[in-house]
Amino acid sequence: QEQVVESGGGLVEAGGSLRLSCVASPRSLSIADMAWSRQAPGKERKFVARINWISGSTNYADDVKGRFTISKDNAKNTVFLDMKSLKPEDTAIYYCNAKRLCGREIWGQGTQVTVSS
Repeated sequence: QEQVVESGGGLVEAGGSLRLSCVASPRSLSIADMAWSRQAPGKERKFVARINWISGSTNYADDVKGRFTISKDNAKNTVFLDMKSLKPEDTAIYYCNAKRLCGREIWGQGTQVTVSS
């Protein structure tokens, strides 16, 4: 069964850091890229960061540039999102998705990140 599973969310104070992880399975999954999005309460889901599975090239939403870093471990089919200098407005459910080479996307259930002021 194809799936992605996020972990690492939690409660952190403003200015703090957190690392999210996302594992895609099965191991044989043909991945083109993996990305993180987030959805704050009462708002639409928005793109956060993406990483190309082959080249490693990345791109970020403007409001996280310089604070968030996306990285990957191809051997473990895992993508990470390192978040620093967190702000209350970063509070959201963070979703991971894997885009297969055929174009189909697989989404996870999300992990809650709460930043207290």
